[in-house]
Amino acid sequence: MKILFIHPAFPGQFKALAPSLVRRGHTVHALSRTMEVPSGWSGITVIPYAPSRTPTFGVHPWAAEFETNAIHGEALFQRALTMKAEGYAPDVIVAHPGWGDSLFVKEVWPQARLGIYCEYYYRTEGADVGFDPEFPAPDAGDSCRLRLKNAANLLQFETADAGLSPTRWQADGFPRLFRDRITVVHDGIDTEAVAPNPDAKAILNGTLQLTRTDEVVTFVNRTLEPYRGYHSFMRALPRLLARRPRAHVLIVGGAGAAYGAPPPSGTWRDIFIEEVRGSIPDADWSRVFFLGNIPYEHFVSLLQLSSVHVYLSYPFVLSWSVMEAMSAGAAVVAGNTAPVREVIEHDRTGRLTDVFDHRGLADSVADLLADRTARDRLGAEARAFIRANHDLRTVCLPRQFAWIDELADGRG
Repeated sequence: MKILFIHPAFPGQFKALAPSLVRRGHTVHALSRTMEVPSGWSGITVIPYAPSRTPTFGVHPWAAEFETNAIHGEALFQRALTMKAEGYAPDVIVAHPGWGDSLFVKEVWPQARLGIYCEYYYRTEGADVGFDPEFPAPDAGDSCRLRLKNAANLLQFETADAGLSPTRWQADGFPRLFRDRITVVHDGIDTEAVAPNPDAKAILNGTLQLTRTDEVVTFVNRTLEPYRGYHSFMRALPRLLARRPRAHVLIVGGAGAAYGAPPPSGTWRDIFIEEVRGSIPDADWSRVFFLGNIPYEHFVSLLQLSSVHVYLSYPFVLSWSVMEAMSAGAAVVAGNTAPVREVIEHDRTGRLTDVFDHRGLADSVADLLADRTARDRLGAEARAFIRANHDLRTVCLPRQFAWIDELADGRG
């Protein structure tokens, strides 16, 4: 079978699925705008494409994102026409529709079966928008902008034959009209690679060595911003450091903004550092380490070292990092939101706390640091849950293969 993946930064969410399909004997191509991997990666022919124009200056702000989606869709459409002229015709197309790239792919290959990755549908209530009272919507028209932000998703449901979503909460965010066409299968966690390691260690500043015998608190996000609870975590630090004078805090993430709005000036990272700096003595502050963005193998080692991993987020796309922390056997303290509750059951696979209750967060983490028995129990239960429900090889890939087969057979 000839399978075409579409993702502007391929492989993205398909980094395990696409190579696995090659190993199953399928011929796999991918279209990518940013060429994160070279052509030939894992046996996949990766083909670049690029927009021929930029967004129009001064376009209506509510419509700006859709114009960008259309530009991306046109770029892929033109590249697909060239591929068709060269004789290429896929049987199945699997696309991430979030940026509009696959908007017009069925105009080129109408007979191909199209499955789309249903990552997120924007809502004005019950999700990220309006969740944080500290950062209200900038104007009343924000709900109108969000409706248009979903336009590319809606248009692609018209041509898609099936959908795939990584969590039930994400799938349920899509309009009821389309929900029955979405299959819920997570991308998968490699529980063999991300496993407990009693010998895990890290050397910081060239001199400080931390091992599993130390109290290590980890906080990981792509970027350090309010969307992922960074402000609440920082506000918890003064109390946490005071209660646990031997704890070390390791913070991973970039200084930009990936999901929410940028700050008025500077970076969210520095804004909240300055907010709490005066409440933390220098001796305590020396136990806090900002590591920036780190290579994946170092990230895994960090999770294996973690005594307590903290995950906070608005109700939004569930991060792989919290599930990988669970797979590594870390005790997790997480914000009590609907997407998190799919993987964290309070006091079974982790502990839940109010995202904005930084005092309660500090106490939850400090209490776990003081209770090794509870940490070990929660970490073991967390890993068992991930292995049983989200293991890449035994659970997720087989279900993804079944979804591909049903899509190809017209049953998707």
